[in-house]
Amino acid sequence: MAKSLLTTSLSARTKLLQTGVSLYNTSHGFHEEEVKKILEQFPGGSIDLQKNQNGIGILTLNNPNKMNAFSGVMMLQLLERVIELENWTEGKGLIVHGAKNTFCSGSDLNAVKALSTSENGVALSMFMQNTLTRFMRLPLISVALVQGWAMGGGAEFTTACDFRLMTVESVIRFVHKEMGIVPSWGGASRLVEIIGSRQALKVLSGTLKLDSKKALNMGFVDEVLQSSDEAKALEEAQEWLEQFVSGPPEVIRGLKKSVCSGRELYLEEALQNERDVLATLWGGPANLDAIAKRGKHTK
Repeated sequence: MAKSLLTTSLSARTKLLQTGVSLYNTSHGFHEEEVKKILEQFPGGSIDLQKNQNGIGILTLNNPNKMNAFSGVMMLQLLERVIELENWTEGKGLIVHGAKNTFCSGSDLNAVKALSTSENGVALSMFMQNTLTRFMRLPLISVALVQGWAMGGGAEFTTACDFRLMTVESVIRFVHKEMGIVPSWGGASRLVEIIGSRQALKVLSGTLKLDSKKALNMGFVDEVLQSSDEAKALEEAQEWLEQFVSGPPEVIRGLKKSVCSGRELYLEEALQNERDVLATLWGGPANLDAIAKRGKHTK
């Protein structure tokens, strides 16, 4: 019986990593359509997606009048963009940034005030945890480009990306304690994975202002960019990302899937996933082409 339950649990965990699978459903008390109807009542801003032919997408948080804070409609659009990216088979990389030199100031306070009950808070949490977990599992190498402020939910969003880049004057701050709450979009759990539990506790309980130097020193961000100009910083971010996404899309996407399984699954499941990914690549065009050029790799 115990072995049967373990096998069922392992199967369920593996299934969750499949593209397009939601983290929560009605068995968890999550009713997605009901949450969507609530979020539709709070318009403003947009989540814009540009998919380039080089396989790098640009996701823009666009609500500059409110420092790119998430309205309810923007939360809905984020899920729509994630689903679109799940089906972008030519994609290899993704840059997330905010319009007008600001990353994101979290949730629109108008929506927060209106959704003040515990039930609404939990429903919103499950919706965003689901969306950002699906985002994190995309077979794309993702980078958060932080310009200006990334606060609250905006700071949490950066943790769902594989890498983080900052401009010199930018600041990341988890302000949840000052709002009388805790991170609820998965940001605390992901922060622990990135910088460790001791550092994460300091950042969260101290509501520390992480400037670019401090964030780089603690290993939260990967590089500080030279330019603070919005367009030039975006160009720098693309150049930085290109070193990791050069090559055939199927190989880059396979690598990301393997890393995701290694992070989230038990060893036996992760090893099985590696074999499954390999089966789609071994003897394929990229593999055969690399073998044909083998001599060049040794020079």
